[in-house]
Amino acid sequence: MEKHITLPLTEALAKTLRAGDTVYLTGTIYTSRDAGHKRMCEALARGEALPFDPTDATIYYVGPTPAKPGAVIGSAGPTTSGRMDAYAPTMMSAGARGMIGKGARLPEVVEAMKKYHGVYFGAIGGAGALLAKCIKKAELIAYEDLGAEALRRLYVEEMPLVVIIDCEGRNLYEEGRKAYLDSKKG
Repeated sequence: MEKHITLPLTEALAKTLRAGDTVYLTGTIYTSRDAGHKRMCEALARGEALPFDPTDATIYYVGPTPAKPGAVIGSAGPTTSGRMDAYAPTMMSAGARGMIGKGARLPEVVEAMKKYHGVYFGAIGGAGALLAKCIKKAELIAYEDLGAEALRRLYVEEMPLVVIIDCEGRNLYEEGRKAYLDSKKG
């Protein structure tokens, strides 16, 4: 099913999404990769606040390239999500609900998604220049020393994504593989 979603990704909104849905996301998202996630989780462990309110937030696993003159951002393709698997349950326990990346997730992340009603969106790897066209504003908010891995607040319009894993744990990668194999039994 095709859905146009305006963020934030509330629990009620997350519950309407199903693995396999095509989604066009509009609103504020945050960027972070493993180095930024590590710092955020360390801050949470110390009882410190994060550089943004994680409640119902969506985090895009991306390290964008520098913007060309006149551009909002450079190429902004997804990073392999498995690099954030060690941190994703902690981020969800702090309130973050949406994750955008590419690739499979560990069972512990899927269990945390079910517990906290999280959603994992897949972005197309190799399409960073096209995805960057959906980004209308970009602002550095923390960890500037991390360069491309610094935390940014982005405003996106109609960012094309697919729900890979929904908040009930349905996984498009597993369901798609099973449907394909079942079709070959024939």
